[in-house]
Amino acid sequence: MKYPVRIVLLMILSGALPLTAQQADRPDAQTNPFADSAAAVAAGRALYQQTCEECHGGDAQGGRGPSLATGSFSHGSEDSDLFRTIRTGIPGTQMPSFSALPADNIWKIITWLRSLSAGSASAGETVPGDPVAGEATFWGKGGCGRCHEVNERGSVLGPDLSAVGKNPAQSLRSVILNPNAPASPGRRQLRPEAVRVTTRNGEVMTGIKRAEDNFTLILMDLNGKLRRLDRSEIVEEHSETKSLMPDNYGQVLSSAEIQNLVAYLKTLKARDLSKTVQATLPPGLTFERLRNARKEPQNWLTYWGNYQGDHFSSLARINPANVGRLQAHWAVQMPPGPLLEATPLVVDGVMYTTYTTSDAAGVYAIDARSGLVIWKYERRQKAINPYQSNPFNRGVAVLGGRVFFGTLDAAMVALDARTGRLLWETQVADTLQGYSITEAPLAIKKEVIVGVAGGEFGIRGFLDAYDAVTGRRLWRFYTVPRPGEPGSETWTGDSWKQGGGPTWMTGSYDPERDVLYWTVGNPGPDMNADVREGANLFTCSVLALDPDTGKLRWYYQFTPGDTHDWDANEDVVLADQTVAGTTRRRLLQADRNGLFYVLDRDNGRFVFAKPYVRQTWNGGFHPDGTPILLPNWKATPTGNIVSPTVIGGADWANPSYDRIHSKLYVVVTDSALGYRSVSQKYEAGRQYMGGRPFFLSGEEHRSGMKEIDTRTGAAKWVYSTFRGSMTAGVLATGGGLVFLATADGNLIALDAASGRALWHFQTGGTIASAPVSYAVDGRQYVAISAGNTLYSFALPD
Repeated sequence: MKYPVRIVLLMILSGALPLTAQQADRPDAQTNPFADSAAAVAAGRALYQQTCEECHGGDAQGGRGPSLATGSFSHGSEDSDLFRTIRTGIPGTQMPSFSALPADNIWKIITWLRSLSAGSASAGETVPGDPVAGEATFWGKGGCGRCHEVNERGSVLGPDLSAVGKNPAQSLRSVILNPNAPASPGRRQLRPEAVRVTTRNGEVMTGIKRAEDNFTLILMDLNGKLRRLDRSEIVEEHSETKSLMPDNYGQVLSSAEIQNLVAYLKTLKARDLSKTVQATLPPGLTFERLRNARKEPQNWLTYWGNYQGDHFSSLARINPANVGRLQAHWAVQMPPGPLLEATPLVVDGVMYTTYTTSDAAGVYAIDARSGLVIWKYERRQKAINPYQSNPFNRGVAVLGGRVFFGTLDAAMVALDARTGRLLWETQVADTLQGYSITEAPLAIKKEVIVGVAGGEFGIRGFLDAYDAVTGRRLWRFYTVPRPGEPGSETWTGDSWKQGGGPTWMTGSYDPERDVLYWTVGNPGPDMNADVREGANLFTCSVLALDPDTGKLRWYYQFTPGDTHDWDANEDVVLADQTVAGTTRRRLLQADRNGLFYVLDRDNGRFVFAKPYVRQTWNGGFHPDGTPILLPNWKATPTGNIVSPTVIGGADWANPSYDRIHSKLYVVVTDSALGYRSVSQKYEAGRQYMGGRPFFLSGEEHRSGMKEIDTRTGAAKWVYSTFRGSMTAGVLATGGGLVFLATADGNLIALDAASGRALWHFQTGGTIASAPVSYAVDGRQYVAISAGNTLYSFALPD
């Protein structure tokens, strides 16, 4: 969320926000103003020779840097992608930033580069032949689909041909008849780099390189399977000089068939999402595996690690006896932008994570053992709210062969998990009204659940479900009821229209009882209850929903009529606990309002709640579980001093639940703050806070992590931190360790039994995320993001 200046200062002092944030430059224009200009082509060539030729060679054929004459580029092939690459450089490579180069000069260089693949010259080309017959040849006699895909039909072994028609017909004909001819200007090279390797155990395989360095080679074999090879195990490695594409089409196909094939290829001008949603993908990560995620500790399959919200790893190879030898194993530098907040997923050795820049968001697929990038997808925002806040993304969901993530301009996106290619995109809401998506979605059964951020903008919050295959919306649950709906009586007048109730944190799911649990944030305006008198349902609540219909089963409201921005958007843990010899299904949450809650998750009945930090607003509970509110607990025009602060006792920073010992490890902030309400006119798309928190002179501010016994609510031990954080989380493991991330850049390993620090690593960047653990080939890793770098740690070989 975005907060007033005083709160930002408090967050900085507590470590909740960095002192500085690196922002990527935005293009002066989204499209090339010199496209198809002959004068710009000539000027671009001269500028290229002055600026780029030293590394990329004459005519852009390659040198120290790769060839730029193919029309296909590793970091995005759209004109806007090329602009960004030239303007900002590529972190972690020798490609520098040319931020001082005028925008027009960059566009002219791009225009010249485009001319090398002759894409512009083919725009109005008329091609004889029968495209329908050519399509039949492509999928039939020609066998092209055995290697290539078109709009998700076919194989992912070779290049995607969904937009190959941008190339000249003569170039396409040349590639078909003579695939082994060298690339040249005007002839786009469609051939991927193939290699044949022989391993020490005598295995011989041929495949397409997906990623490599001095130590690791990642191939996609001819069956479309990723193979990870240590170069120390390779005895022979030869690049295939001959294309894997057949070179006898001139004999196999008639002249008419080749002409028809070219005519068909020329119709393929862009990826067609109306066809990609119809694709049948390999099974990938099934719902059955997701519901049994605890049986796969080597993987991290959902945002919380499993549906139950544990954020716990049962892996035990790293333990108190050897954690002192833990060391950084690999690091991946992400594009410049806001701090990374994503929790990565790991599925069968492939890690999926997200990032944001000043005007885009993207997904990386990374080899979880070596850190090599397998693919990258980036999507530029189609609209940017000038008052946009909280420009982060916290991760993806994976189901089947698809990867799902949300965007800051409130869209849901589905990608092919094998390639990162776009499958569908659905607009969820209007970002110019204040909506955005920052959380990782939750994939269950055949649908993807996603909520929205924007409670501080006076939105009307909701939770959505989308068909995982098509992107079609299945249901929507509004968290602020309209007049006549249950709960509408808790709002006065038309205040429900700007009632807030964001759903910006990933929920939990009980697969046995088929119940979805999702939390709801603050009412709007945040700190002025005079315009919305009442409990303001369903804000600051947890909802139990039918995942098939979105219908409400029950709710529990933690903070009625809140005026402190105490979102309930924290993890809810689904725990089965034995009480007096009987198993009870519980829901656990350390809420932002400073209380630790235990509810009956079958019906929402209140069991108990206890403070885990100082709190001065709650005097106990009525028999039905509603809080007894102390005098002067709300924000007023003159101001009241209340604990905890606006960033809460705990925030969304991932806690960790050890269900073997019924312990919850929680990052905490312990302090007080002044809350003052103000009158504010609502303006669509702008912040609608209705309050001005103020600092207290001499107020002691404590931060750290607590171990909470969830059966009693009592804290056993506390680990204090130098700089607290509302975003850096924790991870407990089966090895008897608790990994704690801190805002000052340290990843710390604590002894779970005592809270004593055993190891730490200074990452050099502010940490605004939580660690996860996974294993590849039996070796345990711990991964976390710091600044704009993703790290993975392991014990030495």
